[in-house]
Amino acid sequence: MRQGGTTLGSDNGIGVASMLAVMEDVDLVHGPLELLFTIDEETGLTGASQLGDGMLEGRRLINLDSEEEGVLTIGCAGGGDSALTFPVTSEPPAAGSAALEVRLAGGKGGHSGVDIHLQRGNAVQLLARAAFAASVSTPLRLAELRGGDKHNAIPREAAAVLVVPGGEAAACRRQIETELAAIAEEYRPAEPDLRWTIGDTAPAEVWDEATTKRALSLVNALPHGVQSMSYDIPGLVETSTNLASVARSNGRLRVYMSSRSSVASALAALRRRIRAAAQLAGAAVEETDGYPGWKPDVHSRLLGIVKAKHLEVLGTTPEVGAVHAGLECGIIGEKYPGMDMISFGPQIEFPHSPDERVKIPTVEGFWRLLTATLEELA
Repeated sequence: MRQGGTTLGSDNGIGVASMLAVMEDVDLVHGPLELLFTIDEETGLTGASQLGDGMLEGRRLINLDSEEEGVLTIGCAGGGDSALTFPVTSEPPAAGSAALEVRLAGGKGGHSGVDIHLQRGNAVQLLARAAFAASVSTPLRLAELRGGDKHNAIPREAAAVLVVPGGEAAACRRQIETELAAIAEEYRPAEPDLRWTIGDTAPAEVWDEATTKRALSLVNALPHGVQSMSYDIPGLVETSTNLASVARSNGRLRVYMSSRSSVASALAALRRRIRAAAQLAGAAVEETDGYPGWKPDVHSRLLGIVKAKHLEVLGTTPEVGAVHAGLECGIIGEKYPGMDMISFGPQIEFPHSPDERVKIPTVEGFWRLLTATLEELA
């Protein structure tokens, strides 16, 4: 079942439909219910963020925004973004200089939360690594460094323009080739299609020495990828960060970082680390307010009830896990401390794309689990 031509429908239309069905079915057994419908969950968790004190009376929450049959979700990541900027000082290229345009492509990219543990290459940081390696023995200036375009996507492609004295062009090209070849070999299991091109170009301006050093040092020093794993749930990423994009705009270089964690203190510490690296490079830092995570509670009473009902009604023991992405439960749990929460749903495939769909045969089991849980809680 899908909604043609749009990403809306399955996620989370099936959850909304289920809540409406609970409201209409007079034969269901349940206690007093509050049914919470929110707006803009996908584009900023706006509805949940606007919940005020005292709007909710219940202290058990069943979230119907999950996508895997047979999985009970008991945690999610919170997150926050950081924009690092500093001015780019440019000047005409020196007489007799040569310029190389280096492009790195073929990366798999992926979602900066749910795919971050796959250890795919960040094209921006890998290209900056090659340029930094070349700069150790060859005096070079940047004329461009760019890559990435979405805060929640791992950059798949990047480009840089390097300007060197004319007599150093061949050596610089060899150094870049050597480092990129080493990178390709390192990342081959995760990134078998990495490829690069190096061509001649002629920029009108180059960045001065100080700007070049600041840019390459900062991009190389910033953290990227998994920072820590959960102690409570094996295999779950607890804290990560994504070096999402680098671009020059209006005379400034802008480096955008997107960080996640299911532990608020770990997220705050990671963002301070990013700020520290930025300050060492003389970059200004702007941070979003972010959104809170939902720390897993493996001893949750509600979890115990739903696990038992899953086995009784569906005949199988569910998998218990968490997601390294944002859910409204993080915001609701922060606004209502002590809220006992769980999330489950039918099988949804290809969310956030026009191919988004719900697997119809899984809806019946989801409905039976939901109604049995409500009866038990009554």
